[in-house]
Amino acid sequence: MISTERNTPILANWRVLIICCVVSMANAQYGFDTVAVAGFQAMVGFLKVFGYKDPKVHSAPFAHKFGRRPAIWVASAVSLVACGVQLGATSLSGLYAGRIILGLSNGFFITFSNVYTVEATPPHLRGILVSFFGFWVNIGSILGAVVDNYSKNRTDRLSYQIPLACPFAVPVVLSVFMIFVPESPCWLLLRNHPAEARKSLERMRGGSLTEELLGEEFVEMQRGIEEEKELSSSASIKGIFKGADLRRTLLCMADIANPFQASILSTVMGFIGVLCGMFLMQKVFGRRSMLLVGSGACGCCMLAIGVAYTVAPQSKEAGRALVGFALMFNFFYNGFVGTISWPIAGELVSSRRRVLTMGLSTGVNYFFNWLISYCSPFFINANDLNWGPKYGYIWAGSNFICFVFFFIFMPEMKGRSLEELDEMFQNHVPRRDFPKYQCVSSERAREIVIKQIGGEKDQVVVHAENSA
Repeated sequence: MISTERNTPILANWRVLIICCVVSMANAQYGFDTVAVAGFQAMVGFLKVFGYKDPKVHSAPFAHKFGRRPAIWVASAVSLVACGVQLGATSLSGLYAGRIILGLSNGFFITFSNVYTVEATPPHLRGILVSFFGFWVNIGSILGAVVDNYSKNRTDRLSYQIPLACPFAVPVVLSVFMIFVPESPCWLLLRNHPAEARKSLERMRGGSLTEELLGEEFVEMQRGIEEEKELSSSASIKGIFKGADLRRTLLCMADIANPFQASILSTVMGFIGVLCGMFLMQKVFGRRSMLLVGSGACGCCMLAIGVAYTVAPQSKEAGRALVGFALMFNFFYNGFVGTISWPIAGELVSSRRRVLTMGLSTGVNYFFNWLISYCSPFFINANDLNWGPKYGYIWAGSNFICFVFFFIFMPEMKGRSLEELDEMFQNHVPRRDFPKYQCVSSERAREIVIKQIGGEKDQVVVHAENSA
């Protein structure tokens, strides 16, 4: 395990706290875009003009070569272009073009902001800092629902142009803040820039660690990346499905739902869940238990929705039950599964393949999001299968399947450094042995730093004696 002295209070790590909060702001665009677009498609002004697949691209090679910060800047530039195209579109083809471009920027934003925060945070704070993803997605969702609510009564083009214009703020503000954000030390080490990586880590940690503890963290990081380079010379797409990385890739993919006012209420409930989840993840639960509680509770909420409608369809009592359990589902999903999914996804994958695996997992995630959005109306609509809220039975089953999967396969990773996790997966440590496994990476790093400090002291003593 890492030195207990490195588990410094969160306020002592105020620099990395601000850095991760700023970088995670990129996810607010995704939350805003998802809710705002879904809302204004029902507005009169939108329907007057348009009378109605947000692809995610494979962005890993760019950030692997040029860095996390440039990738976020590129995403910001593409986002501005996308917002402009959508804002000026008067045809369905123009709107689709804008959506495709925005999908490109969202793919960059989501992948690299979360990769950056995973690599930048100290192990004991990684869960709460990486979960800023859920915080900002929900902030964006709330703002999207609010903007839709206040523009819904307009009957001209401004009814949908106002929501489309608001996302201009995210890439502009983010681009300015990124000037002051240091590059990821992990990426700098991967590109053989150890001196710059050390400076970057020093900027992130500020005065939270002593020179010895900072050196221990840096040496551990450096050794971990060097060992990973020896294991594989490339981060190819085939590599993430081979050896120890196959287990990590599959777990990562497994880890990664008046109408306007109801949307605001639902999103606010999700936001409350995120805040509770961030606290519980840091102070009470581990990674694995968060997933188990979240998937189990979500499954029960979906089952209750299906049962309520089966027992008393079309009744007011059933309607109240549906709304109540839907709000509870939002709370448990955002507070447990949604909050912990990105920290876990970042920890599960190996350093040399983090961008590639998370990018692929994000793409798979959004493909199934699209597939579900496409298929859901056939289950719900009266002219098709007409299941209505009975559709909850399917989601109850899927959540219970996830519960079983997490219970059997998901290891507990709380408090472990990325290098320790690399060591455990490479050594094929069983899931049940993760909490008690003694890693050698931190101990070796500590020994190297102690020897370096001892050598420097001896040199100072010899120099003083010679001077005398």
